[in-house]
This record gives sequence, structure tokens and C-alpha cells, in this order.
Amino acid sequence: MLKLLAWYDYVLRLATHAKATYYLFFLSMAESSFFPIPPDVMLAPMCLAQPNRAWRLAFVTTIGSVLGGMIGYGIGAYAFGYIEPILLESGYMDSYLHAVSWFEEWGFWAIFVAGFSPIPYKVFTIAGGAMNMAFLPFVIASLIGRGARFYLLAFLVKVFGQKADGLVRKHMDRIGWFIVAIVLIGIIVLSTH
Repeated sequence: MLKLLAWYDYVLRLATHAKATYYLFFLSMAESSFFPIPPDVMLAPMCLAQPNRAWRLAFVTTIGSVLGGMIGYGIGAYAFGYIEPILLESGYMDSYLHAVSWFEEWGFWAIFVAGFSPIPYKVFTIAGGAMNMAFLPFVIASLIGRGARFYLLAFLVKVFGQKADGLVRKHMDRIGWFIVAIVLIGIIVLSTH
């Protein structure tokens, strides 16, 4: 746990660097395929420091995250045998199996929900590739889900300013699960008609 906290603190320090936008892009890309720290922890302080650039920062984060998702998809499609032991050792195998069951049941909506929710998105990107999900719907769902998450964060920071950091830290999981519940209810309603 100490290592994860050290990474978290390191990422927060990067948010103040002159090349922070580049770091944000690469963090977003890495998190979607293998890195444990979500880009939200860097996006929020950067939006607080530069509220007039919040939309641009959300865009950079979204594009980086979707490109990273494509890398995760490629890992799942072409190298799953190599990373399976890593999933087992890191404790992500249960999440991966959960993602597989979601894909079997929900398809496109699984990646959309994972893109927005607190569920580890990287697990779903790898599962999407391993299960041969159609690539274009994968990218579209990723763009919508990840974009919604990062633009919502930028919006909250712009509206609430300094208070947003505390609100996001305290309620992001609840907000994410609330949106997931709404989407799932919508899917159920649409599938019964």
C-alpha cells in the first residue's frame, strides 16, 4: 500500500510541473492499460490551478485514456497469455473475470460503464480485446464513458473551485455508481421494449 501512496504523491507533484499537460496525457494513456493511479488525481489539481484550461485538460485526458484503452485492447487480443500471471499476482484476476461476465451480458455497455465508473477501466480494456469485442464500438464506448467522467470532473472543479477537490475525493465513487445505476436501468428498460 505504501508504494501506491508514493505513486499517488508523485503524480500530484507532476501536476504542478511545466510539462504537466504531457504528463497528464501519458498518465491517462498508461492508466487505461496497466498503471494503477487514475488520471483524475492529476486532472483535478491542474483544473484547480488553471480553470480557464479545464475543458482542454479534460480533452487531453480523454484522448490519452482512449488511446491507452486501445493499447489495453491490443494487450488483451494479442498478449493475454503473457499478462495473465500479472493479473493473478496483482489481485486483478477477480476484476478481470467480472469484466468478462459483463461483456458476455452487456457488450458495448460494459465498456461504457467501466469508462465512467470507479471500476478499473484497464481490466475492461484488456477483457474487450481478449473477448474480441468489435473495435469501433469499443472505441466509441470508451470515448463516451471516459469523456463523460473527465469532463464532469473538469466541470465540478470549474463550478466549485477549491471545494471541488474535497467533494470529488469524498463522492466520486458514489457519483460513478449512481451514473452506472442510471445507465443499467436505461439498458434494462430499453431491452424489455
